[in-house]
Amino acid sequence: MRIVITGAQGQLGTDLRHTLRGHQLTALDLPTFDLMKPDCAQAIVEAAPEVVIHAGAHTDVDGAERNPGLAMAVNADGTERVARAAAKTGARMIYISTDYVFDGRGTRPYVETDPTNPVNAYGESKRAGEQRALACCDNTLVVRTAWLYGRQGKNFVKTMLQLAAERPCLKVVADQRGCPTFAEDLAGMIGNLVAHPAQGILHVTNEGHCTWHEFATEIVRLSGHRVPVEPITTADMPRPAKRPAYSVLSADRLHHLGFSMPSWQDGLQRFVKALSSAASAVG
Repeated sequence: MRIVITGAQGQLGTDLRHTLRGHQLTALDLPTFDLMKPDCAQAIVEAAPEVVIHAGAHTDVDGAERNPGLAMAVNADGTERVARAAAKTGARMIYISTDYVFDGRGTRPYVETDPTNPVNAYGESKRAGEQRALACCDNTLVVRTAWLYGRQGKNFVKTMLQLAAERPCLKVVADQRGCPTFAEDLAGMIGNLVAHPAQGILHVTNEGHCTWHEFATEIVRLSGHRVPVEPITTADMPRPAKRPAYSVLSADRLHHLGFSMPSWQDGLQRFVKALSSAASAVG
């Protein structure tokens, strides 16, 4: 199958390239592929894809709050360019979105049909991307995920591992709850969905949910470090962008399609073990 991956050098894109290596891939990313340039769509059209996986995005949540125009230009305008290119070639589009399209006032896992109401500029730009993808390409599947981490780039797990090795104590927010998701597991599920006819919106995260504090506690435990992890509130650690307090995504539709994801604990354990093995090999 001919597949275009945008954001191919990023956290998810790297795992997608590995998972889908048996297909005919066109990997697009900066600097040669810039979502802010109107002509970026040409590279997609020339690849004549059967599927376009749009993982490219502006993902700096606090940065988006400081420069919402940039976030909207990449995540909304850029997505529209990709969606129009996919439609022009008759391709199926899979757009990667986020739990941050919700406001976090919910008390039960969000389903795909729940109203969106982003509380920050990043979430606003990704919601606009969802709307444009669905409007501009009839054969679109929006995959919402959450709290993503993987081998490529920076992420919460890597940061906690580094700080646990450097500091006598960690302080982590305990009043935000979501679904940590291993990029390798997400890429594997997208690999299943590439040939599946599902359209609309689909939530895909590792199973289960936790707070950032619970997540960090498990990261430290698996790493073998013995530093205490103290719970703090969001108010104790102000950030430029507001975060939803509760952004747990329901897996009901995914299960209805006949798929399931490993637990977040299982994904984290495999990731920490892989990082440890890689460090040992280098050492």
